[in-house]
Amino acid sequence: MTDYYEVLGVDRSASEDEIKKAYRKMSRKYHPDIAGPEFEDKFKEVNNAYEVLSDPKKRQMFDAGIDPNDPNAGAAGGGFNGGFADMGDIFNMFTGGAFGGATGGGPTPRTQPGRDALATATIDLKTAVFGDTTHVKINTFGLCQDCAGTGCQKGTQPTQCPDCHGQGYAQRVVRTMLGQMMTTAPCERCEGHGTIIEKPCPSCMGHGRIRVTRNVGVAVPAGVANNTRLRLANQGEVGENGGVAGDLYVDIRIKPDDTFTRDSDDLHCWIRIPMSWAVLGHEIEINTFDGKQTLDVPAGSQPDDTVTLKDLGVTHLDNKNERGDLVAHIMVEIPKKLSDDERDLIERFGELHDADAQHVSVNSRPASGSKKGFFSKLKDALR
Repeated sequence: MTDYYEVLGVDRSASEDEIKKAYRKMSRKYHPDIAGPEFEDKFKEVNNAYEVLSDPKKRQMFDAGIDPNDPNAGAAGGGFNGGFADMGDIFNMFTGGAFGGATGGGPTPRTQPGRDALATATIDLKTAVFGDTTHVKINTFGLCQDCAGTGCQKGTQPTQCPDCHGQGYAQRVVRTMLGQMMTTAPCERCEGHGTIIEKPCPSCMGHGRIRVTRNVGVAVPAGVANNTRLRLANQGEVGENGGVAGDLYVDIRIKPDDTFTRDSDDLHCWIRIPMSWAVLGHEIEINTFDGKQTLDVPAGSQPDDTVTLKDLGVTHLDNKNERGDLVAHIMVEIPKKLSDDERDLIERFGELHDADAQHVSVNSRPASGSKKGFFSKLKDALR
């Protein structure tokens, strides 16, 4: 038999409020819309556990060693292995107190907690770097403003059910081979609530909530990573008759940026420069998320060399006072066509600079850490 206390993670002595709190926590954790469809069975198990433990009568049966969700739980014969003080407890369990025991479990509250909601927010890379507020639209249940969640027309309130007299359940006597026995079931007229809304609110039809579309502000923390899930407490679905709202979970998606790519908390960009700047060095100005910044290209820069600008990357999520770096990758542009004067100059330079470069070494792969020289690439291009 499933241990419903273990499913909800509560002690057998847990109060009604503790059980309700544990149920809300577990239902959020395993809701298929949040945890994924593979947790659907677990979500049903949590609901079954709450259905039993939130109902005093069913909980009493379960504590006595009988699973109320078992279709054979009420069958005569075996199954009463321990847990009853005496035979009177057995009769009271199935007769609703016909032999002097307790009566039904009381009316079911109209106010019920709302479910959680899930939304997606798409942000740009700059928002992830510094943090900001974005907004998501959700279509969910909100509090009915006309009745403030009561479900009744203005100036009215629920009245006691005349059939069950506010108890929420009805009893009837049946004849069995053991004699007369009394059974208990939710009152059909008030559906177990013990009260009747004679004049429902026309806006919500007595439910205390209506369908609404809300624009919810989401505080995006600086340094947030792609696919992060944020939780906004009590921003989800409002429960029946003004019940406490569930939570809103927001999945963060970061759009690709045209200039920068992200690697952990570092930003990377690629800068194309003419070969003369790579040879002689040059000071250039680039656009960053912090505005224009000066970048010094060292003389003799090679293709794929990098220049690092400290503290211009993504804010560290766990330390808002620190940031990653911005890494600029050098791309040297070698001209494919030269004028006669340009070719003469390059050839003259080659005679002066590469006079001893007469032997070409051929390897299956470059040596560790070695790169093909800039002017070797230039000569290859000119050939």
